[in-house]
Amino acid sequence: GGEKGAELSQGLFRDLELRVATGKTYRGRVLSLEQQFNYTGQGGAVKVHRLHEVKREDVILPDQTLELLDRNVGRFVAARDRIKALRFSAKKGLLFYGPPGTGKTHTIHYLASRLPEHTTLLITSEQVLMLGEYFRLARFLQPAMMVVEDVDLIAREREHLQPGQEMLLNKLLNEMDGLREDADVMFILTTNRPDQLEPALASRPGRIDQAIEFPLPDEVGRTKLVTLYSRGVEVPGALMDLIVRRTKGASPAFIKELLRRSAQFQIELGGGEVLHQKAVDSAIEEMVFIGGALNLKLLGGSSELITGLAVHG
Repeated sequence: GGEKGAELSQGLFRDLELRVATGKTYRGRVLSLEQQFNYTGQGGAVKVHRLHEVKREDVILPDQTLELLDRNVGRFVAARDRIKALRFSAKKGLLFYGPPGTGKTHTIHYLASRLPEHTTLLITSEQVLMLGEYFRLARFLQPAMMVVEDVDLIAREREHLQPGQEMLLNKLLNEMDGLREDADVMFILTTNRPDQLEPALASRPGRIDQAIEFPLPDEVGRTKLVTLYSRGVEVPGALMDLIVRRTKGASPAFIKELLRRSAQFQIELGGGEVLHQKAVDSAIEEMVFIGGALNLKLLGGSSELITGLAVHG
């Protein structure tokens, strides 16, 4: 019941206080709250996630997008104390939006690795019922970065909301409002469906102060992605150009899988370290045409990609 829940919560925070007091246990870490129930009906833990070190050159985004990220995250944090001294708010709210597979979660790992003194709190759509606990953690462990992934799942247009979802959306926005202006807490919300999110956030202006689009990669981006994800396989110049042309409309996730699948076909064909076009053709055939429209969506493809492949195929 509520009493047991409160007791569990108090125990959790006593444990946290002890750990934080004895060292920077959670600095530079990614945390989430886990609901683990045993036969007594009690449970709960703080899960520490392994942070993937992501270098700047591994974040393949347009220069303008990278500049926006640097100014609103790294450089904002560097200037935050002086901003607070001028009596401006220390809170920052960012919205990452774009098609699936365009690097939103990958970029969050990059940003977390650039903020070693921060604790990152990762909230999935399944964990929004614990929003209160997450905000309490953020206040306790600040400076903190709170990440709410796929926020559209709790913030659909009002006419489509179930009563529970409406409460959760209001709770998220109210908790953001409730933090003190001098709280060293940054919010990053991610969504693949900004159209469903826009009405809800537009009715409460000021919670998000910068929306950042994660677009499908252009030719320059796709060239960098093929280079990044080719790993130990050599891609000849002519084949590189062909892959870049044929993947117009593809997400980074699709290109990553295309290179892995091509490497597998290369192995099966008995090829060496230099990638053959036949391996790439076979991978595209399997990923796009044999698998059908559903497989293409699952891999981060688009109708534009099919059109391009039909033209160049």
